Amino acid sequence: MLDTTMNTGAAGGAAAAGDGVAKNGMSVPQDMFIRLLVAQVRNQDPLEPKDPSEFVSQLATLSQTEALQTLVSQNNGTAAMLDSLQVLSLGGQVGHTVAVRTSRIDIAGNSISGSFTLDASSQTTAVVLTAADGRKHRVELGPRAAGTVDFRIDPAALGLPEGRYSIAVDAGEGVPAPGVDVRGVLSGIRLSPTGGVQMNVSGIGEVTPAEITGFFGRETASSNG
Repeated sequence: MLDTTMNTGAAGGAAAAGDGVAKNGMSVPQDMFIRLLVAQVRNQDPLEPKDPSEFVSQLATLSQTEALQTLVSQNNGTAAMLDSLQVLSLGGQVGHTVAVRTSRIDIAGNSISGSFTLDASSQTTAVVLTAADGRKHRVELGPRAAGTVDFRIDPAALGLPEGRYSIAVDAGEGVPAPGVDVRGVLSGIRLSPTGGVQMNVSGIGEVTPAEITGFFGRETASSNG
């Protein structure tokens, strides 16, 4: 009979706690816990009292959980603010040329310029453009020493039709294929629906700030090809 009375009392305390939280607008988890704690103390079996350390442990766990929730909320707010600040700071670069580490480009008549870095010298260096239909076009650059190699491609001179191409470097057997940094004009910046920053670069498309490898000045009409 004593156990039944204790459970009923605790349940009543829980209901009262719920009503109190709804009325006074206090923190729901903390206020609920305190009211339940009081109900447990009032209705416990006097012959077998609860261990006070158990209540303290529960309260500590609750406090830690609330602190973590607050920290996560603050971090999310900080991340959103940093993304907004990044958009504002990068806004001044719109219209300037940037280098993007990419494996895809759009050919629309204009010349393509970029660079890559060889880990070792190569006797048969070439930039390989692969069209959507799988057809490959090799732009031979000849022997190149280890280090940074700049290149410029004229699609019209090569007879390349407009479209989306993959771009890669073939440095010959035994030389690791390097990543390619292609230059394009930064035409716009926006925040994506997920909160990340998206940058639109001519000839490449949308990229993230992490894919940008260099910032340059504004290109002149002659350098645009």
